[in-house]
Amino acid sequence: MCLSASLVGVIVFLKKQSLLGESLSHAAYPGVIFGIILAGLLQLANDELNIALLIMFGAFISANLGLFTIHYLEKKLKVPSDAALCFVLSAFFGIGLSFVGQVQHSYSLLYAQAQVYLYGQAATMTDTHIAIYGTLSLVMIGFIALFYKEIKTISFDRQYAASLGINTKFVDTCIVLLIVLAVIIGIRSVGVVLMSAMFIAPAVAARQYTNRLSRVFVLSGFFGLLSGFLGNYFSVELPEATVGYLFTNPFILPTGPMIVIVASLFCVISLLIAPERGLLLRLARVAHFRYRCIYENLLKAIWRLGSDRDVSFEEIAKYHQISTWYLTIILRRLIHYGWLERSSIGYRLTSDGAALAARIVRLHRLWEVYLASYLGVGAERVHRSAEEMEHIITPDLEKQLISLLNDPKYDPHRQPIPPREI
Repeated sequence: MCLSASLVGVIVFLKKQSLLGESLSHAAYPGVIFGIILAGLLQLANDELNIALLIMFGAFISANLGLFTIHYLEKKLKVPSDAALCFVLSAFFGIGLSFVGQVQHSYSLLYAQAQVYLYGQAATMTDTHIAIYGTLSLVMIGFIALFYKEIKTISFDRQYAASLGINTKFVDTCIVLLIVLAVIIGIRSVGVVLMSAMFIAPAVAARQYTNRLSRVFVLSGFFGLLSGFLGNYFSVELPEATVGYLFTNPFILPTGPMIVIVASLFCVISLLIAPERGLLLRLARVAHFRYRCIYENLLKAIWRLGSDRDVSFEEIAKYHQISTWYLTIILRRLIHYGWLERSSIGYRLTSDGAALAARIVRLHRLWEVYLASYLGVGAERVHRSAEEMEHIITPDLEKQLISLLNDPKYDPHRQPIPPREI
């Protein structure tokens, strides 16, 4: 279930239809109840295989009816997509819950089945369920493998896909059927309420690590499988491990919710520490860039105060609105880098520090010349932009500026531009 849901979830995620899985899982619940009622009418209380097939058939019909309702509301009645999805979710789920009472009174032996599909109960699944859900999962995996190029093309550019002769309606229909099948597969183990998490969490986690769709599918499937395994493992082992330490009796951890919790943890961890998109690493890169801007501005300020004389701490502090202790730390780091050295009254630039400071000033003034001479910006308005750009101009961009501006010697304020050799 986790593998199939995570693979289809990639398509749902790329199509920006994350709420669709939630709506269809709730829309399938009335079908589950009607399947149970039909099993009761046919007196199939002890026929597990036929009960499972009736429930799956009812869920399939109900989920497709919910999907048809969503499209009708959006296309015919011009209802916004989010409103249509929420309406179908609440309306169909309400219908399903309304008929649960009838099952409880008329078919008490089958009532537990209704509760199982609401919250999930993987522990009671048998080899019959494995055979049914395994077959459906193989069908889904086979379709994705067979139509991978078509899915990829349609997901990123429908018009281009149509120009290539790809039958977009057929592929879209198959994708919707896959989503419905994934819902039917999943609600038995994690339940209607939690099913949408297994669509989205593995796909979101996988997306943080790569820009290639094939790798997103592989990583999403891996996270889905690992979530299923660890969710099952923790639901069995953690209650036993806590007995005698935290609780006198085993603390029950249902398998379905544990699977969702593990998948959500993978998602959160990926959002935090993924190499390119991880929040913590992005914050670290932002902090490092700000730190670099501060020390480059410090070197530039000392250079302007006099690269060949000692500069006191108080003179340096006048040019920067940072705390005294942070300024002290940065100055010590610059000494460690070999760009500053201590003197009797303050600090002095080393030869390497003076060269770096002159380069920063050079980039600043080159950008001012570009804005004033090439773009026609007034000289009084170029300083602020140059203060930002001086930290990110690359050597290649510097060469282009020199060529474009004919290697200028003075900035718009008639201040000399340090030569490139420094």
